[in-house]
Amino acid sequence: MDAGRRDAAARGRPRRGAIVVAPSRQTTMTPSAEVPAAKPGEPLGFTRVLVVDDEAPLRHMLELLLRREQYQVVHADSGEAAIELLGREDVDVVLTDVRMPGMGGLELVRWLHAERPGTTAIVMSAFGTIELALEAMHAGAYDYIAKPFKQDEVVLTLRKAEERERLRRENRALREQLRDAAATSDWLGDMLIRSAGMHAVARTVRKVAPFKTTVLVLGESGVGKELVSRAIHRLSPRADGPFVAVNCGAIPEALLESELFGHVRGAFTDATADKRGLFEEAKGGTLFLDEIGELPLALQVKLLRALQEEEIRRVGDTRAIKIDARVLAATSRELAQMVEDGSFRQDLYYRLHVMPIEVPPLRERREDIAPLLEHFIVAINRRLGTKVQSVADDALARLLAYHWPGNVRELENTVEHAAVMAEGGVLQLADLPERVLRTAKSGGGVTLAIPEGDLSVKRAQRALEREFILRALALTDGNRTHAAKLLELSHRALLYKIKEFGLA
Repeated sequence: MDAGRRDAAARGRPRRGAIVVAPSRQTTMTPSAEVPAAKPGEPLGFTRVLVVDDEAPLRHMLELLLRREQYQVVHADSGEAAIELLGREDVDVVLTDVRMPGMGGLELVRWLHAERPGTTAIVMSAFGTIELALEAMHAGAYDYIAKPFKQDEVVLTLRKAEERERLRRENRALREQLRDAAATSDWLGDMLIRSAGMHAVARTVRKVAPFKTTVLVLGESGVGKELVSRAIHRLSPRADGPFVAVNCGAIPEALLESELFGHVRGAFTDATADKRGLFEEAKGGTLFLDEIGELPLALQVKLLRALQEEEIRRVGDTRAIKIDARVLAATSRELAQMVEDGSFRQDLYYRLHVMPIEVPPLRERREDIAPLLEHFIVAINRRLGTKVQSVADDALARLLAYHWPGNVRELENTVEHAAVMAEGGVLQLADLPERVLRTAKSGGGVTLAIPEGDLSVKRAQRALEREFILRALALTDGNRTHAAKLLELSHRALLYKIKEFGLA
């Protein structure tokens, strides 16, 4: 090979220790429960249809039409008869008239919504108005058909409802796959996890997610408390519901009560109409209260009542409203100290502290820095159009040594700064922000998590050994043979220490 070719080949190879950004990974999944495609003339998902109408000729006509489309049909002449029939038999969809003697169609739909939530309801009426259609949808109906109708219209509405149900089943199957995959993955929702500390967080998240228990996420600013909360929501049975987030410290105290609990018209000067609060907006889902330590004392009382009674009162209202929202809270403040100072209610603290999850700061999980760095470079390249492909050794060493007071958020912002400043495909030391470089110039070296007042030399030595091993493994992308050489240890000694420090 001539000299020119050798130089070109060398330029194409990454240097040892440099991070090379791989293409974004794609996960291929095999559905655990495939929904078979419909054959021509066969219903896609529904089999049994209940027709409810007090007019016998219409029931007969619909029965003939639907049987021709290969549906099984049962019928009832009133809402009461329909409920009695549903006590004996299962159906996939209820096609009901609105106006009937006794229980009407809208009352039947409301009963289905409360007692048989898996049953699709479609209403029919000869007195069709926009208001009636909206009322039917609000009651829980999937669709509305105005009489007189064409036969094709009924069949098309059923097919659309079947398609919606098929997508729901596929979504449920996909969530189950994602939940199963998360148990062994390096990802928890949108969080990349590699360190032992974050794997411990992930284990707790997976345990608490299925239950409606209150969770308090603790940790410094920027560690990813909201991402942990979103992961709990996505792995919970409430994943189909909304995730409503509010920063308790970002809203003025005068507006926060209305924002959380809503208000009625006339409650205050600008209250020109009723307004639902975030507790109601989060119905069937999760309400995330970020920076709960900033909540004023007067609202702490109201929040405690909402958690205990599962009901709220809008501002200016005397009527209690039942709520169905799981509450997750987060704070970077020391709530226990705030309880002692009298700035946070003790009863609310213990009500929130049912299941605490402590997210460790980035300086205590340095093995997460390199994979996070790669992830952020890929995301920033895609978002900004930058072309960073690798990180120089000295830049990586500086990023690994930095103490990251702003945690993961600061790391992401640092990578974005460096990617914009970089010339070519390699992120160099000079591309890093001045605050990161200034720490290096001022002698900022190894940062060890040793409690103040702990003067044990043995514990300090162990902490220093652990830190150096983590850095060596990060610089060599986990290659233990190369890491042992950097550390001037035998390969066997390094393996022993990795096991001793729980870094396997």
